[in-house]
Amino acid sequence: MKKHDDCECARGGSFLLGDGFSRRRFLRLAGTGLVASYFAPVLSARLLEDAKSVAPSLRNSAKNCILIFLSGAPSHIDTWDLKEGSWTPSNFNPTSYGTFRFPQGLMPNTANHLNKVCVVRSGLAWAAVHPLAQGWVQIARNPSGLAGAVSPHIGAVVALESQLHRKPGDVLPGFVSINQVIAGAGYLPARYAPLPVTPSQDGLSALTHPDGVARFADRWNLIRKIDDDRASASLGRNASDMSTFYDQAKELFDTPNIAKTFAYTAEEYVRYGSSSFGGSLVVARNLINAQRGTRFVQVTLGGWDNHSNIYSDIAGIYKPMKSFDPAFGALLADLAAAPGAESGRTLLDETLVVVIGEFGRTVGALNAQGGRDHFQRMSIAFAGGGVSGGRVVGATDPTGAAATEFGLLGRDARPEDVAATIYSALGIDYTTVRHDDPLGRGFEYVPFAKDGTYGPIEEVFG
Repeated sequence: MKKHDDCECARGGSFLLGDGFSRRRFLRLAGTGLVASYFAPVLSARLLEDAKSVAPSLRNSAKNCILIFLSGAPSHIDTWDLKEGSWTPSNFNPTSYGTFRFPQGLMPNTANHLNKVCVVRSGLAWAAVHPLAQGWVQIARNPSGLAGAVSPHIGAVVALESQLHRKPGDVLPGFVSINQVIAGAGYLPARYAPLPVTPSQDGLSALTHPDGVARFADRWNLIRKIDDDRASASLGRNASDMSTFYDQAKELFDTPNIAKTFAYTAEEYVRYGSSSFGGSLVVARNLINAQRGTRFVQVTLGGWDNHSNIYSDIAGIYKPMKSFDPAFGALLADLAAAPGAESGRTLLDETLVVVIGEFGRTVGALNAQGGRDHFQRMSIAFAGGGVSGGRVVGATDPTGAAATEFGLLGRDARPEDVAATIYSALGIDYTTVRHDDPLGRGFEYVPFAKDGTYGPIEEVFG
């Protein structure tokens, strides 16, 4: 594939220009309408497109994924793609770790695990607007497009694909979101929507009825008797989704000690940095380690929108980093120390960890407010799940503004490529096209992947 000039995009150009919006793409957006297949069984094999232009390359190297989303967009040139200048604080303590030039003083715990991490420095967002770019990362397409409103989160697709492999006793939802998520199940049934969780040291107290098990059973039996229409799904999809919520909640209620999966000890809280985010990563680890059905966890950490005073201890990059760095280091250490489901493998071997924001931040000298503004160039970090650590994919110029090396993709790595990489690691065919979408266009797991436009970032895996 040929290289192309991304200077316009890197400076904040529109995704409607260049490769992002061709005539072919425009034609595919035309002529939509609701179809009856919207209500068809979502797991039916006949809903999948058989013919594909590109044979997918599936790594199948992971069973689970933890997506750490850094909402607000961290500065790539102060973290994963360090660019040193007169602006660089001395306490960043820039240090060389093999191919990494890394801010050891800012991220000391992460620095201890760089041998597990692969950084893609040739990432590029399609837009530099928070809601648009955040949604794009999580659904792998333009959220403002026709399909955006009905498109499921990547995690919902993972939950759908893992549904057929669930075992008796898999009572946890396939997709759990901790703190915040932009997208849900989209047009897919609600059973694939994320379970929203706000972690606490006590776990989910709502899973215990205050009046006891017997009283809860009486209430459950009563609602079943008076709400037959909901159970039969004769009232349509919304009622059927509500029935699914009830049934999933009942299953959790009936499972002894399941609430402890969502809890953490005082020792763990301290070891993960004594922050809400640290507690969130403990819960993410617990959910994966429980092996009770959860295959995708998103954990969100905000605070990275540093337009002013980016190097301030109070409100700058140090504040969210004090939560991220110890928690991320502890997560990688714990996953690497825990046995996996398969003999001889660790939980880190079986779990792909992805760290990504919606875009990066402006490069070079700081703005007039001592901060950095929105910028489309970005870096993405991968670990575990078959990732070859201690390496970098792609490179940028001395300022961090433009990519100078692209790797095997031959171009910038887009959110669609990140999604394809996640799907590939989990053994999911990223070229899949379903024909149960409400627009009748065919829902692509990754848009245009079937014709080779997007695909996995293969060098991540070595």
